[in-house]
Amino acid sequence: MLPRPITIAVAGGTGSGKTTISNAILERVGSQNIAYIPHDAYYNDLSGVPLSERRILNYDHPDALDTTYMREHIIQLQNWNPVAIPIYDFTRHMRTAETLPINPQPIILVEGILVLAEPTLRPLFEVKIFVDTDADLRFIRRLKRDINERGRTPDSVINQYLSTVRPMHLEFVEPSKRYADVIIPEGGQNLVAIDMVADRIRSLLHQHRKATEQDK
Repeated sequence: MLPRPITIAVAGGTGSGKTTISNAILERVGSQNIAYIPHDAYYNDLSGVPLSERRILNYDHPDALDTTYMREHIIQLQNWNPVAIPIYDFTRHMRTAETLPINPQPIILVEGILVLAEPTLRPLFEVKIFVDTDADLRFIRRLKRDINERGRTPDSVINQYLSTVRPMHLEFVEPSKRYADVIIPEGGQNLVAIDMVADRIRSLLHQHRKATEQDK
């Protein structure tokens, strides 16, 4: 029996720098050692809902995501089984017919706004990271991303932020910070914290490899 992979969560508000932190971990630790699972891939399949309705739904509430499905995939990877994660189309607000194959690795990196807010997910994580960035910076980053990458208008981004993103952040995301083992201020700009986290993960990876060799 191989030792269970080390499962790491990276949480934080929209635009906080979660993806930047995750990419930094992938680069410093080695993407060949990591199975990367974004919570965003598991938005509920709304292909049967008219586009006009899809555009106004609350995508920042935990119920908008199929967390049960994601949890099953994490457990499969922890048991050294491959999975095929969904691919979500953010321009049309729906899941595509394609999937992305993910092979098991000694480290599983789970990233998402709500991953620490979900009580069914938290027991799966050995390391829990929260990326903490000021609200004004997070909003500016989200505004740029949604306009440039997701074809949104400035007004639609602002309306969504005020109606759902900010209220859900205050209700679910911000309180989940108390479950974190490590809080990284300033997101991807905090190179000292990123290097410290990467060093810790490399140390855990080294311990995992030693345990694996002893089990052979």
